[in-house]
Amino acid sequence: MQSAFLLLGTNLGDRSFHLRQGREKLRHIGELKAASGVYVTAPWGFTDQPEFWNQAVELLTNLSPEDLLGAIKKIEEECGRSEQVRWGPRELDIDILAYGDCVVDTDTLKIPHPRLGERRFALIPFNEIANSWRHPLTGKSTSDLLIECSDPLSVTPLNS
Repeated sequence: MQSAFLLLGTNLGDRSFHLRQGREKLRHIGELKAASGVYVTAPWGFTDQPEFWNQAVELLTNLSPEDLLGAIKKIEEECGRSEQVRWGPRELDIDILAYGDCVVDTDTLKIPHPRLGERRFALIPFNEIANSWRHPLTGKSTSDLLIECSDPLSVTPLNS
């Protein structure tokens, strides 16, 4: 089994429910090994929308990266997501941040996530559950990436 690190995000409806539903559905395709706390973040990209709740998870899976992407897209659809505006509001978004130490670069899938080092809202929860993970191309840890991240958006733990 391979460790896949995923970021769940939601900013529509009952966000707590959407994150919980996403985690439950992920259990159908692997073993949920770890989950970060939930973080509240201003929207990134398309900013005229509600704030996001984000959570990183580690999923142990036998699926290939491409099959994992297909399963994730199906989970997003089952949870009500319909692609309307890039980086727009959504019930559930699941991004593959990393897949072990694999590097994938195809037209449909890039692993590690190509904008990982630019997104504090992904790095903070990812670092919480995988601070020893190292980027397979740069050798930098999640902590290193977080220190170097210039993203100005605030990321606040939900319960603070």
